[in-house]
Amino acid sequence: MLYSLPMRVLVADDHRLFRQGLIGLMRTRPDLVQVVGEANTGPEALALAEALRPNLVLMDISMPGLDGLQAARLLRQSQPGTAVVMLTASEIEAHLYEAVQLGAAGYLLKSLDAAELFELLEAVACGEAALTRAMAARLLKSVAWHSTNPDEAAHTLTEREVDVLRLVAQGASNPQIATGLCITVNTVKVHLRNILEKLQLANRTQAATFALQNGLVPSPAPELPAC
Repeated sequence: MLYSLPMRVLVADDHRLFRQGLIGLMRTRPDLVQVVGEANTGPEALALAEALRPNLVLMDISMPGLDGLQAARLLRQSQPGTAVVMLTASEIEAHLYEAVQLGAAGYLLKSLDAAELFELLEAVACGEAALTRAMAARLLKSVAWHSTNPDEAAHTLTEREVDVLRLVAQGASNPQIATGLCITVNTVKVHLRNILEKLQLANRTQAATFALQNGLVPSPAPELPAC
């Protein structure tokens, strides 16, 4: 889902100093984000999301009352049009896998720098996943134990759609996919829309998870093909 700029953002984190620092940082980019609220607990995040209807919730995992993953699951059920991006210190692969499974639009570590944060928030505004290549690699490991037999739905994909899906799972952006496959960005978007419809998935992050679960991404991942 595309979001008009600036995106309305709710920040949910129980560490007040970090939360206020993040809000201060985001206020340096009023063209991209508008902070509409801040929450200290999971239940508070759900209540504020219901009242404020943000486009995006930046959600920590470890919070009192209701952890961020539980809150994100409930929020995705009640407000499917609101993107949820986990912004956490947790590098536990099970947390990453669960976040993606419940429909989170991304999973970011608090150690990333400001420029990368804004770049990934811009990706969310464009309907893309906020997932670094490093986290995509961890996601691959976290789902390695799942079935490697492709789902029957995968057989409905064209060869080019499979190529696009593989690159999505590697963390490539739309422009990178377009360059690598020698097609236009608009064509990439068409392929992605068709992939989501055929696989009955909600977003790019779920598409990446599908590819990883079903063995569509070789390990190590190949480089982008040259024109």
